[in-house]
Amino acid sequence: MQEQHLYEYAIIRVVPRVEREEFINVGVVICHWKRNFLGCKIHLDEKKLLALDPLADVEMIALNLASFEKICAGAVNGGNIATMDLASRFRWLTAVRSSIIQTSRPHAGAAENLEETLDRLFEENVG
Repeated sequence: MQEQHLYEYAIIRVVPRVEREEFINVGVVICHWKRNFLGCKIHLDEKKLLALDPLADVEMIALNLASFEKICAGAVNGGNIATMDLASRFRWLTAVRSSIIQTSRPHAGAAENLEETLDRLFEENVG
């Protein structure tokens, strides 16, 4: 039997009109420090987004969601945040903010396979 890994994750959501507090789940970010694992999976459903706000700037939102992926990967073009250590990047991504792109509070879990867990959490919360 494989070892269980304790991880943290948060749901990524888009809140096109912050004052209305309506949102759609668009992704999941998951982190495990000891395994040096920080990953995310994102899908922006434009139809759902435009149902909440027909004037939403889909391109701008997609660009900002792409920065989540760059930061998780520690990409060279991910800006200063992408150069931080893994824990700092996760904390920065999941910090409470009042903006169009937000995350849930971090949750904890245990799993044998972090990639499979990311896929499962994505399917359960984003679809």
